[in-house]
Amino acid sequence: MSEVTGLLLDLFVIFLAAKVAAEVFERIHQPPVIGELLAGLLIGPHALGLIGTPDQTLVQAFHGDVPSAQEAVAITYRLLAELGVVVLLFFVGLETQIKDILRVGGRATTVAVMGVLLPFALGFVLMGPILGHPQIESMFVGVAMVATSVGITARVLRDLHVISSMESRIILGAAVIDDILAMIILATMSGLARSGAVSLLEIGFIAGQAILFTVFVALVGTGVVSRFALGLNHLRMDNAPFAVALLAMLGLASLAAHIGLAAIIGAFLAGMVFAEAREHFELEHQALPIFQFLVPFFFVLTGSEVDWRMFLDGGIIGIALTVTALALLGKLIGCGLAMVGLGRRSMAIVGVGMSPRGEVGLIVASLGLSLGAIPAEIFSVVVIMSILTTFIAPPILRVLFAGKSTAETVPAEAESEAGRLPDL
Repeated sequence: MSEVTGLLLDLFVIFLAAKVAAEVFERIHQPPVIGELLAGLLIGPHALGLIGTPDQTLVQAFHGDVPSAQEAVAITYRLLAELGVVVLLFFVGLETQIKDILRVGGRATTVAVMGVLLPFALGFVLMGPILGHPQIESMFVGVAMVATSVGITARVLRDLHVISSMESRIILGAAVIDDILAMIILATMSGLARSGAVSLLEIGFIAGQAILFTVFVALVGTGVVSRFALGLNHLRMDNAPFAVALLAMLGLASLAAHIGLAAIIGAFLAGMVFAEAREHFELEHQALPIFQFLVPFFFVLTGSEVDWRMFLDGGIIGIALTVTALALLGKLIGCGLAMVGLGRRSMAIVGVGMSPRGEVGLIVASLGLSLGAIPAEIFSVVVIMSILTTFIAPPILRVLFAGKSTAETVPAEAESEAGRLPDL
């Protein structure tokens, strides 16, 4: 028996659970992503334990070292989940042309900034002046409340077929800026936690890299594809345009991760770049089978990391629910205020769409714990907040978009305002 046989069986169980859960949730008119997250929680190591444990053959391949075999399983899962979310954002990018984002660039920037400042302030004030926690703990909770998991929202927007809506374009544009801002804040917090000081030059270098990367890929890459895309037909490899698009997706995702951005931002930019040529090569149609296969792994594996026993600790759950409420209010009010003039429903859609913390909040919590900046109790609080915001936002988005009349229009002066400052 091969050492990968157990992993193949795990993949079968994960994919089966994802599809069964998606079918059930579609039938009860709920977002499939919620079903996939719950399926992961159910089959994960903290519940039924159907996945996540190395079999004996894999343990033997590591000469009986069980922790190493366990880590190999975890790395395989992380790679598969990362591939899933990279493909998701690439696919979303294919449905979003750069001109659509530029039209709402000014509004998206305001949404991102407001969606960072208010949640951070609320988290810091609650944990510090009100509850009396040390300053570094309060700051890490604030940073976790800043983060937005664009993967969660993008999946819901795509499932609802509203990617082309004005609100979706603003959310996606704001998410790119949000990631840059969150990265700068997180780098600052990490420096403070490690040495008690942080270099402004280092922060400026990180910010400059991120901004230059985003602007260069979005503008220059789009121009290159628009001009030379038809030449891809002259390559002799099978299905050359799609192969080159996938190369761009993986290359830009890895480059984004290398400079400190989330890999999904590079994948999203790659999709936007090739959106200029999607009509010529039917890239969306060709990418759909890969999307349907890989993306569910991300959501099931994210759900499998949830330890439901955290919700049984009364001392933690009270603080966690308060932090969760402020996390939701911070995005709803901060991002909503940035949408003033575009209608109350649009304000609510963008505020809720920017609310899920998902895996991004978990990353912040894990970093804070590993640096010794937050204790295990605060780590649990942040994890619960990330889980709850991830589960709450998708059903609300579905209701908000369902109630949005197709006849509903944006005032001309407001629409004009949304298109000002058209740079990311």
